[in-house]
Amino acid sequence: MSKRRKSQRPAEATPKREKVRDIFVPRPFEGLTDEPEWIALRELVPAASAPLRLAPELVEEHGDRPVTLATVLPMAAPAIAKSDGRVLVGLQRHQQSGDVSRDLAEALLCALRAEPGKPVAVPPLPGPGPRLQDILVDGPLDVTMHEGFEFWLDPGAADDPTVQASLERANAAIYPTVRLAAARAAYWCQVPEKAHVRWVLPDDEDAALDALARLSAAGTLPLGGNTKFAGMFRAHGRLVPVWDLPEDVPVAEWEEPVTEFAKRYAEALETGEPLDAAGRRARHGLLGRQLTLR
Repeated sequence: MSKRRKSQRPAEATPKREKVRDIFVPRPFEGLTDEPEWIALRELVPAASAPLRLAPELVEEHGDRPVTLATVLPMAAPAIAKSDGRVLVGLQRHQQSGDVSRDLAEALLCALRAEPGKPVAVPPLPGPGPRLQDILVDGPLDVTMHEGFEFWLDPGAADDPTVQASLERANAAIYPTVRLAAARAAYWCQVPEKAHVRWVLPDDEDAALDALARLSAAGTLPLGGNTKFAGMFRAHGRLVPVWDLPEDVPVAEWEEPVTEFAKRYAEALETGEPLDAAGRRARHGLLGRQLTLR
């Protein structure tokens, strides 16, 4: 046999790797009851968790195992399968495809199939398959805010010096964040030298932008005295307005201003009239103060 034919054989025997096509989904949480809250936990909140309920067919296959959604897990892991059968799924992770819902669903399914207590292998590009909307019992998220990441740990795990050091590093990166009662998916946070309120609006982007433009033209966009409308994010198909606040005002004192703003926003949203010239100028100005998160 010639050397050329010999060199061809291994190549012929190697199976061709199937290429996974990535597809961008601009609203990955569309259809979930708490879409804005999913976005907030994904993009704005450092340390929080919420229980999830598996769809009946998954309960039948894997048992009624406790599943917890976490903003972030150790080393930004996609999922953890605890030795007692619990599953943790991380919203904020390093590798992801263009469909966040598909990523999270695949991470959860991989954790359910993994041996409890062992590392969970999750593909960075899962390809077509079930999404969150297919594998969960939908409903409002029961969010618990945490001051640190101790909720990651099993009892006694923090006694390990290595674990304790890792936990201290993670906790040091957290900035104080409080979930406001004034509006769903609205959060106050304290950063160096200032504070913010950030609210994931539940409405269509164009309609929300028009409503904010009306408020801007009317001079009622700030939350009150000594506050400033800083701009807004576009995140997963929804707008997230951001306000700068004085750092020395307690968070409880912002509940009423946010409540009043939510009323003004709802009224502006319901207005059926097209934007006037001042509103169009304000809309153009708001577009220039917009940052897209992906």
